[in-house]
Amino acid sequence: MFDSLNERLEGVFKSISGENKLTEINIATSIKEIRRALVAADVNYKIAKEFTDKVKDEALGSRNVLNSVKPGELMVKIVMDELVALMGGQAAGINVKGAPAVILISGLQGSGKTTFSAKLANFLKTKRGLKPLLVACDVYRPAAINQLTVLGEQIGVPVYSEIENKDVVNISLNSIAHAKSKGHNVVIVDTAGRLAVDEEMMTEISNIKDAITPNETLFVVDSMTGQDAVNTAKAFNERINFDGTVLTKLDGDTRGGAALSIKYTVGKPIKFVSTGETMETIDIFYPERMAQRILGMGDIVSFVEKAQEQFDEKEAKRLEKKIRKNKFDFNDFLGQLNQIRKMGDIKSLINMIPGMNKMAKNLDIDDSAFGKVESIIFSMTPKERANPEILNMSRKKRIANGCGRNIHEINQFIKQFDQMRKMMHKMSTGKGMQGMQGMMPGRRK
Repeated sequence: MFDSLNERLEGVFKSISGENKLTEINIATSIKEIRRALVAADVNYKIAKEFTDKVKDEALGSRNVLNSVKPGELMVKIVMDELVALMGGQAAGINVKGAPAVILISGLQGSGKTTFSAKLANFLKTKRGLKPLLVACDVYRPAAINQLTVLGEQIGVPVYSEIENKDVVNISLNSIAHAKSKGHNVVIVDTAGRLAVDEEMMTEISNIKDAITPNETLFVVDSMTGQDAVNTAKAFNERINFDGTVLTKLDGDTRGGAALSIKYTVGKPIKFVSTGETMETIDIFYPERMAQRILGMGDIVSFVEKAQEQFDEKEAKRLEKKIRKNKFDFNDFLGQLNQIRKMGDIKSLINMIPGMNKMAKNLDIDDSAFGKVESIIFSMTPKERANPEILNMSRKKRIANGCGRNIHEINQFIKQFDQMRKMMHKMSTGKGMQGMQGMMPGRRK
């Protein structure tokens, strides 16, 4: 995410860091490169120019005020502040007041509306303690109702649908009556999308909105479509006047143009971002945190928040006792993998850690990397998972056949698990530093 933009901006700050102070000449040079970087990231030229004009004015006004601050650091601060302002300044909340509150989801086909609808329902259920109802109003796309039903089952949220009814206004109105009768305090209406903006689509979504008068109308957009996403948002906003946008697929190879341009273009806040396939990969959009990621500063606040969400104090104490006794087993390991997976996309997580963005870019790792490990563990018997030390060659061969891996891969995984287990035990007993020093390459014993 934003790799190219981050690299270009880093180059700008690095080139100016060798200067003694900001001058009209080095400011002008930096501004030109920043504008080029933004345009390359698929930001509209008009927006890029207005942004860099503000940066230039701020830099010229600050050059003689903060002489104690290095030029590179000062320029980073100025760009950071302007990026935050460009993306909305503050995080925008979502209006869920109502009996029930009604949220209308709109967007093009393929933007991730249905998946986001389920993620939002899960978010409101687990984070806000609400009782949501999902409504299937995409009556055109094959298997759309089934997709929402499956996702609803995954998160324990019911889905209202009328299989034979093609009148989406009628369905949406009936769903609200159903929600009231069943005690649901929030209704999320997933609507149909099209491959492009068309009059039929706009009329339908407009009719639904007029009928149900939602508390929130959200426009879901695929951030990987760049400037096209911004243009589509503008067309939707002119017709249905939505309340906020949702950026999906931010974990993909996006240049960042949508995130940087959409608030400026439509004047509506970005409310949520989606960064993965699992139901937990939805975040409130914080302009400051996003600006930090764009500038390669990481986002340690979001990282800690995600970790805390998965933290279970009782489970942590149980594991601590097992680790101290060197009894950490494959079942415990599986549990930790699941907690990590719930935190979100692995590369996105690494990008949140300050200074780790370059490492993440070079890592060929994703959620499927867990699959290999899980297939090995699932091929073990319950006794073997609980007692790693009993894995002899005969058992390893059976495990290899069971998961379709070769014996070398099985041996390598078990060896790595054993090393990890020993290190965790040493750390828990206060011998960690000694143990780590002893394992350092090239250290004499």
